Amino acid sequence: MKVVILCGGKGTRLREETEYRPKPMVPIGGRPILWHIMRTYAAHGHTEFILCLGYKGEVIKDWFRNLHWMMSDVRVTLGEGSSVEFYDDMEERGWSVTLADTGEDTMTGGRIKRIEKYLGDDQEFLLTYGDGVSNVDINASIEYHRSSGRTLTLTGVRPPGRWGELKIEGGQVTNFFEKPQTSEGRINGGYFIANRSLFKYLDDDPMLVFERAPLNSLSADGELGCYPHDGFWQPMDTYQEFMLLNRLWNDGEAQWKVW
Repeated sequence: MKVVILCGGKGTRLREETEYRPKPMVPIGGRPILWHIMRTYAAHGHTEFILCLGYKGEVIKDWFRNLHWMMSDVRVTLGEGSSVEFYDDMEERGWSVTLADTGEDTMTGGRIKRIEKYLGDDQEFLLTYGDGVSNVDINASIEYHRSSGRTLTLTGVRPPGRWGELKIEGGQVTNFFEKPQTSEGRINGGYFIANRSLFKYLDDDPMLVFERAPLNSLSADGELGCYPHDGFWQPMDTYQEFMLLNRLWNDGEAQWKVW
């Protein structure tokens, strides 16, 4: 199953780190948070990725272009008959990564719509944001989604109270509140599982915000489910969260490291 990752936002609340690179490239333990997210999916057997690029997307392209060089010890023979020998076997060997330019100012719904053509004939796909890590059981969430028969399932998490809140009844999202102050309940943690029919809720407007009209319409139609996750989940929205995730990694307490 292909994994679509939204990588195009400008990360304005993390301007200390995103002035010269997109937020998915902000490092945790020396590697981009995007890499950590991809390793989570790969640990569950999902290694076909579609990255929705936007703001400074060329930085992400450059990183993947040079990945083998950066991660390996290399022997270079110069001159006539020059050659390159990599000594290390890549952990990422076998990954397939589609780098799709979805527009610098395109909103989340517009980005998802623009990568439909890269799904081929697949009737299901995985979807998440490029700025949050979790130890969610991806394959269990897929099974939950399939058993529900709904168009879209999101992962509902219990974070601090400054994010939006979901109202859930019988595993169905009946209302989607985007980022009010709340101290209880669950919020949208990303890590979605989607049926191809999701695209009926998206149009070609580049300003379409996925978390507004599409999710509200899905919930009104009874087509938005919630997979509950009570384990670790942490976004990287602020410099304090950047420092927190790096501290957890450096102290050997990175609960999202499931590989």
